[in-house]
Amino acid sequence: MNQPTPTRTPEVTIPALRDLNWPDLYAQLNEEGVAVTPQLLSREQCQEIIGTYDEPGLFRSTVVMQRYNFGRGTYKYYADPAAVPLVRALREKLYPPMAWMANQWAPQLGERTFPPTLDELIAECADNGQRRPTPLLLNYHQGDYACLHQDIYGDIVFPLQIAVMLNRPGEHFTGGENVFVEQRPRFQSRALVVKPQLGQGMIFPVRHRPVHGRNGYRRHPMRHGTNAVETGRRTTLGVIFHNAR
Repeated sequence: MNQPTPTRTPEVTIPALRDLNWPDLYAQLNEEGVAVTPQLLSREQCQEIIGTYDEPGLFRSTVVMQRYNFGRGTYKYYADPAAVPLVRALREKLYPPMAWMANQWAPQLGERTFPPTLDELIAECADNGQRRPTPLLLNYHQGDYACLHQDIYGDIVFPLQIAVMLNRPGEHFTGGENVFVEQRPRFQSRALVVKPQLGQGMIFPVRHRPVHGRNGYRRHPMRHGTNAVETGRRTTLGVIFHNAR
């Protein structure tokens, strides 16, 4: 008897990914600590991802932030990013160039390099007991915010992540700016406020970044959070590449 062929979610194309200038984004990341991409997703694609928020079968867990003193708001982790074609495409296609950037940092930080494909990283995470997918959808309403934090999740930590703005600031919400704080050894910390537009992504470090100093490279720890939303609804897609324990 013939066995049924496993179904696979349809392939999607994200034309903007082909036009990204990765050397320029890498330079921006080194200069500022955060790199903002051109628009990656159309308004319709952003709405498609927002629409998954109300489909509970797509998510493995829901976190109500005020219960854990994480801030205020709600976020949900996808149970299987492959079930949402746009999320899968972003994670798979963004990983190789971001691995290139991470591997440029590796000798500067005195850390390991990473494999060239997402599948290889996910397999390594699974061998280490990190099997829970980490892409997530964050949903904030008036008064909601996120405390400064880092997205670690286990011993294997891919050093970069990206967050994509799914609403249009000023139209769908006000407030809710992205805040990054960089701890500089022997200096006061530096705060950076970033305001991406609809469909734009922010590439930033998970834990720290290398900064060249007088005696070589230093690690500058970084944390990120979100200022309080003043009006409306703010939804962001977080794409983290390593899985969670």
